[in-house]
Amino acid sequence: MKEKWLSLGNDFTICDEQKEPRYYVDGRVFSLGDKLSFQDMSGRELAFIRQRLLAWGPTYEVTADGKQVATVRKKLFTLFRCKFSVDVPGPDDLEAKGNFFEHEYEFELHGKTVAAVSKKWIALTDSYVIDVTPGTNDVLILCCAVVIDLICHEERHKH
Repeated sequence: MKEKWLSLGNDFTICDEQKEPRYYVDGRVFSLGDKLSFQDMSGRELAFIRQRLLAWGPTYEVTADGKQVATVRKKLFTLFRCKFSVDVPGPDDLEAKGNFFEHEYEFELHGKTVAAVSKKWIALTDSYVIDVTPGTNDVLILCCAVVIDLICHEERHKH
């Protein structure tokens, strides 16, 4: 996942292992709260990310085909470590935990790691490597990684 260097809004291109573009995230520039369209390279929207403004703590909703598929929240009351919850319909909620300041974290499902995120530090723009285990919804994981990046960037800019 690589943030565009010169862009209005939060725009990302997401490439596969061969560095071929697979997805594009188009951030809406003049909107109340963050709104991002997660698209394939032909421009077809696969998911939409919207910041929930009236929420207790940073909260984002991810929808696909008009249905809510996840709610991503930063857990407010954790000791010593930052955590994010990903509430999905049904019993398969995810939890993201790790070192968010260093951009090294994992997504867990029922205590088992299903994806890992790490930042590439030698790059002009924010670039991340995201490894998703086979059988895991890669679009959902990538949307959640985008949300976590937005929240962490916002918190760094406040300090």
